Amino acid sequence: MNEKFYKLPAEKQRRILNAGYRVFSRNNYRKSPMSEIAGEAGISKSLLFHYFYNKKELYLFLWEEAARISVRHLAEYGCYVPGDLFEMMERGMRAKLELIREYPDMSFFVIKAYYEREPEISEEIQKSYRNFVSFRAEGILKELDPAGFIPGIDLGMMYKEMLLASEGYVWKLIQRGEPLDVDELERGFSELMAFWKQIYRRPVREEDSK
Repeated sequence: MNEKFYKLPAEKQRRILNAGYRVFSRNNYRKSPMSEIAGEAGISKSLLFHYFYNKKELYLFLWEEAARISVRHLAEYGCYVPGDLFEMMERGMRAKLELIREYPDMSFFVIKAYYEREPEISEEIQKSYRNFVSFRAEGILKELDPAGFIPGIDLGMMYKEMLLASEGYVWKLIQRGEPLDVDELERGFSELMAFWKQIYRRPVREEDSK
């Protein structure tokens, strides 16, 4: 816990966080100087180093803070309430898209951080992400009723395939080198969701609906 940072007034904390998200979301890790972040926050570089020992500490702090905000946001959308898998995923999709609209710099920072390949921080980011996804997947798979899906389906592999396809879709958009279009993201994920429902969900028989 960064006690020096948390002793700051809330408004100053927000300025520093937003400056970090803004600068890191524009560039990769190596090309994001602390001096630029300090300038965006309206403080001196030496003062920024007073709160954060180095750029790595600030970067990982921003990642963890974004994770806390995201988890709280997803909870508000009911994304952790057990139920139909596709309804849960659709709630999650709506929550994440709303998060991007509400916190664009933070959201784009998270996306760039996930794909960051700088050895200094990439391993820790990936480890943190894997731990979260593994924990989330265990909770979801535990609640699934196999009767709601096509017979014989491996639910773990199905969930993994959907996760990897979602990540691949975002990566494809990032490779264009243009700012992400939130509306395009929404359309793409809606198409994927409709496809997954069609191939994985067990068709409702007439006798089941009576």
